[in-house]
Amino acid sequence: MDSMSESFEDLFRQEDTKKMRRLTPGQKISATIVGISGESVFLDVGSKSEGVMNSAEITGKDGELTKGIGDTVDVYFLKSRSSESIFTTRVGSGSNADHLEEAWRSGIPVEGFVKSEIKGGFEITMGGNIRAFCPFSQMSLRRVVDPALEFIGTHMVFRITRFEENGRNIVVSARAIQEEERERQKELMKTSLQEGQTVQGTVTSIRDFGAFIDIGGIDALIPISEIGWSRVENIAEHLSVGQQVTAVIKSLDWQKDRISVSLKETLADPWENIGMRFPEGSTIPGKVARLTQFGAFVTLAPGIDGLVHISKLGGGRRIHHPREVLEVDQNIDVKIESIDEAARKISLAPADYVSPEAQEDVEKTEYRKYIEKSSSSSSASQATGSLGELLKARMAEKKSR
Repeated sequence: MDSMSESFEDLFRQEDTKKMRRLTPGQKISATIVGISGESVFLDVGSKSEGVMNSAEITGKDGELTKGIGDTVDVYFLKSRSSESIFTTRVGSGSNADHLEEAWRSGIPVEGFVKSEIKGGFEITMGGNIRAFCPFSQMSLRRVVDPALEFIGTHMVFRITRFEENGRNIVVSARAIQEEERERQKELMKTSLQEGQTVQGTVTSIRDFGAFIDIGGIDALIPISEIGWSRVENIAEHLSVGQQVTAVIKSLDWQKDRISVSLKETLADPWENIGMRFPEGSTIPGKVARLTQFGAFVTLAPGIDGLVHISKLGGGRRIHHPREVLEVDQNIDVKIESIDEAARKISLAPADYVSPEAQEDVEKTEYRKYIEKSSSSSSASQATGSLGELLKARMAEKKSR
């Protein structure tokens, strides 16, 4: 009996909650589709009356429904009619000026057609023949290289930011809608994204310092240092707008709205087994990658650069800059002097380079050989002189007899 009482209390509490829920025009809520019949979609909006919207709002270009019974959909409350509450996802193309004014007052998104480019922005057609203006800065969140090519002839969703002179002066913003969607996506992704996670993205823009990719409604940055294991000078040689990429999340800063990802961490690490591939003391062919005041960086393999210090260049004579003896892209044979795997550094020397210590040892050896040879010649000379004197003495002795 007690459980039955509790059940009735729950039902009454739910009914009271439904009665208490009051919606204002333009209010955005999440609703559940409970039925579809002809041109009507019936919604459970958490109130006593049932919500209704036009089925065209969940119908794709191919005529197929994009939502079904049980799915949730974000809708805006328009008005109450009899026992029904009318909802919409946006004000459609068949709307008149009165509908657009209501959309402006209520903040309801409006569908528009980008007709042409005019001074300062674009002419937008809404409701079939009602003109509106969208400034360049309000067309997109992202930087677009050719706005006319990107937008003209497309249908987009806008928010009316100014409605004056009974609809003769209308200003709209697509960016406002996109910013709201980005914030919604960001809130969803806060619970799903984490550092070290692999994500898919689309390159949206390329800058000098890196490339931005869309990872599902929000942008992430691939810094230039994270594009590849090799040194990257020109990002456009590695990535292009619209390209699909796989990246690893390096850092997440939701307060500053910054997400950093790495492309190179999805690629094989060229430093694996580096000691076996390039043993110390071995001679390897390479190519000069860049010259600095302190030496020349030589590429041994993609992603593997080593440094020839300036003191080892010049063939024994002192030089002030590596460009005096080398140039970029020049082929050169180098010797692996040492490898620091932890710091990812390789010390190189020209294949014919002889260190001052080794040169000193060579000179000492040559001097030692010279001294030994001189001593040997002197001893032989002395020995030859003594024998000659002995022979002369013997010949003199014979003559005296």
